Amino acid sequence: MTDEGYDHAAIERRWQDAWEAANAYRTPDDVADPTYVLGMYPYPSGKLHMGHVRNYTITDAYARYRRLRGDDVLHPMGWDAFGLPAENAAKERDTNPRDWTFDCIETMKGQMKSMGFGYDWDREITTCTPDYYRWNQWLFTRFHEEGLVERRDAEVNWCPSCETVLADEQVEGEAELCWRCDTPVETRELEQWFLRITEYADELLEYIDDLEGWPNSVRQMQRNWIGRQDGTELSFEIEGHGDVEAFTTRVDTIHGATFFALAPDHPISEELAETDADVRRFIEEEADPDGDEPNGVETGLTAENPVTGESIPVYVADFVLSDVGTGALMAVPAHDERDHAFAEKKGIEIRPVIAPDSDSADAADAEGTDPTIPDVEDAAFTEDGVLVNSGEYDGLDSETARERLTKDIEGASEATQYQLRDWGISRQRYWGTPIPVVHCDDCGPVMVPEADLPVELPEFINTTGNPLDAAEEWKETTCPECGGPAERETDTMDTFVDSSWYPLRYVSPDLDDAPFDLERANDWMPVDQYVGGIEHAVMHLLYSRFFTKVLADHEGLEHREPFENLLAQGMVQLEGEKMSKSKGNVVSPQRIVEEYGADTARLFMMQAAQPERDFDWSEEGVRSTNRFLGRLQSLVEDHADAIVAAEAAEADATEAEAAELAEADADAAIAPDPEDDPIAAYVTDEIDAAVAIATAEYDDLTFNVALREAQELARTLRSYADYVEDPDPAVLGRGLSAAVRLLAPVTPHLAEELYARLQGIDPSGDADAETVVTEGIVLAAAWPEASVDRETVRKRRRLVENTREDVRQIVDVAGIEDPESIDVVVAPDWKYDALEIAIDSDADNLIGELMGEDHIREQGDAAAAYGQDLQAEREALSMTLRGDAEYEALRAAAWLIEREFDAPVRVVRAEEATDDVARNAEPGRPAIDIEE
Repeated sequence: MTDEGYDHAAIERRWQDAWEAANAYRTPDDVADPTYVLGMYPYPSGKLHMGHVRNYTITDAYARYRRLRGDDVLHPMGWDAFGLPAENAAKERDTNPRDWTFDCIETMKGQMKSMGFGYDWDREITTCTPDYYRWNQWLFTRFHEEGLVERRDAEVNWCPSCETVLADEQVEGEAELCWRCDTPVETRELEQWFLRITEYADELLEYIDDLEGWPNSVRQMQRNWIGRQDGTELSFEIEGHGDVEAFTTRVDTIHGATFFALAPDHPISEELAETDADVRRFIEEEADPDGDEPNGVETGLTAENPVTGESIPVYVADFVLSDVGTGALMAVPAHDERDHAFAEKKGIEIRPVIAPDSDSADAADAEGTDPTIPDVEDAAFTEDGVLVNSGEYDGLDSETARERLTKDIEGASEATQYQLRDWGISRQRYWGTPIPVVHCDDCGPVMVPEADLPVELPEFINTTGNPLDAAEEWKETTCPECGGPAERETDTMDTFVDSSWYPLRYVSPDLDDAPFDLERANDWMPVDQYVGGIEHAVMHLLYSRFFTKVLADHEGLEHREPFENLLAQGMVQLEGEKMSKSKGNVVSPQRIVEEYGADTARLFMMQAAQPERDFDWSEEGVRSTNRFLGRLQSLVEDHADAIVAAEAAEADATEAEAAELAEADADAAIAPDPEDDPIAAYVTDEIDAAVAIATAEYDDLTFNVALREAQELARTLRSYADYVEDPDPAVLGRGLSAAVRLLAPVTPHLAEELYARLQGIDPSGDADAETVVTEGIVLAAAWPEASVDRETVRKRRRLVENTREDVRQIVDVAGIEDPESIDVVVAPDWKYDALEIAIDSDADNLIGELMGEDHIREQGDAAAAYGQDLQAEREALSMTLRGDAEYEALRAAAWLIEREFDAPVRVVRAEEATDDVARNAEPGRPAIDIEE
């Protein structure tokens, strides 16, 4: 055997061709309920980066694993092909976004194939093609028919120099400058199209609890984004402006309201700005809703507290947002951190009206004293508690006070507010789905009829502003309702529309009379395992959930959530920093594939950390992984060559010799007897353990743990082959077959190569392609099976490792350079019984309970001493293997100690050892006797 690398280029090319010839990843339309594994489709930016590679290795590995477990698997790929970057790239290069996009797709698709990703390319979708975005337009019209589309004024970013609307991505830096010309960006109001996602706010929130296969962090991010708050709406009268509606979740604190605040764009604020220079300057120059500190300006107005009748000052404040609540609020500095910071800054009274808890109120009432009032000078007390300084409501707990105050305040009512806002989908750019609307002077906005879909994009015009505004011939059309002259809508859709339903299109990508086949979608959906970056935790996932619910309500879908299980993978970093072109720390996947092979890149990436964790790319780690794969190939080839040689010898043998060999082979197929071949028995146990543990870890997507088992099994098999002169071929063959299949989801090319060799096929030799594809392919193999108790495996492995460590420690401390022999002495049976009693017992007098057992009491002082040890460690005790099992496990593993210390090892029972050694043996910690 050698440690040389392997010819990854030839192997990967051979098996990629074989998979294509076998159509290995095709999912027929007639399969029932396949396991649907999906990675978030990429934007075709030009080249894959390491984040892509990690994402798609995760999904590919899981898809391959499920196939090996016997599942039909749907594992498709497509392209999120619309968007601003392509439009910008086209403008910079004086080309068009379509050509740029398809060039990028061709490059990235080639890279994906070189990585060995097993996609059903017959289901490929590209969102910038009319046969896809036609259905965006169809869905828009359906949403409109159901009252879920609205057109209204909305604020947009406007560059006065370029005379165009900018997306948020085109506004750069804290100074908010145009990305193209560095002109300060203004805010304007334009008519925009919205999807009414708020109609589903309650369901989107309530269903989050049922998404048990999603990370808790993502679920919480969605809750926060929806931001439902239950509270009270009530009116404060502002002098000269009448009643102003405010929303609060803490009406129990109303007696502590010491000022009233309006958003900068509240109608009263805008009216005041016309005559008050200070207010105007604050709104136009100083207000910063995203700033670290709240800021504001006093208006000179007062508002009347509806409960106390007190007049409190009115401020325009930038921490009040017009799209949250009502854009007006009562401020209670003693019990809100933001209000507190503002009050400190402006010198406003901070008046506590909530005491920390009801216990203090009860105690105070009993003693005739006031409840403990919190110190709120330095920080607000924001918890619920009991009311103080609140007149007739004193002594009520916060929840009761909120209910009573809401009933008592005239005009007040219970209300629910959301942070979630309707989804504005209008984008003033070219490279997106045209919104299927025409504008008629007589009829207003009119939907384009279904028969006229898709509304296709015109040729690209390289111009400032929205190129569709300059496409005069394309814009001119007729009204579908009255037949008169009309103009097409020149806004295109937010690309999140494309990605909100794309998993459904994979189900039937060529369907030309509907966006998806309903019967098949109801059978195949939802996606069983979805994988993508945490940056999509809110918007994309929320919009996908919204679309699915609408389609369930109006198009017959039988599921209301699109993704059953979600994995948000971590980043690939270099020296602790995210890879990026700007930092110059990008590692090229293509270079790694060319230098080390796709399997090396995949294995290193998947073994480095759990999929949801960030990890550091390491060139040395890649090289080490490559060496491991080379050694595994050598081990398999040596074994395969030995089998071929044995078969040749058998063919040349006499009839009697052949019968003898056949009998030997038949015996070899049976599990080895630990008495006759303890080393082979140990290896067999490790094969079963690796299969059992790796299978469970693959099920849980903890690939790094599964791969550690597979790699350790390979190392054990290598040690076995090196140490034993004639290793049991059946044991070694079974182990290698298991190790190769355990690695196959992550290292598919080399696994195919090695599995074929184990089947007696040399894919690099004379074997015909059909034989290689039909007989040698891992994809057609069964996942290895093992029946073993994981807890027993854990105990056995801990026993063996502890024993080896104890031997090392004795050799080291005693300075033994060349041990003559090593005895490993297993504890007597009565100690195992005593340990079990101690674990199960809840008696105060453990020693007395132990002495109640005759066979333990007979041990005299030894039993008493051991009982005292058990009593002292009682809380930390755990059951080990029983005596016989411990003896067999150590006998099987003795060769590992012999190999490490080059000395014979005996495993003996306590009664076979001298008393001075045997007395030190305990369950799980045998005694060690080393002769120099």
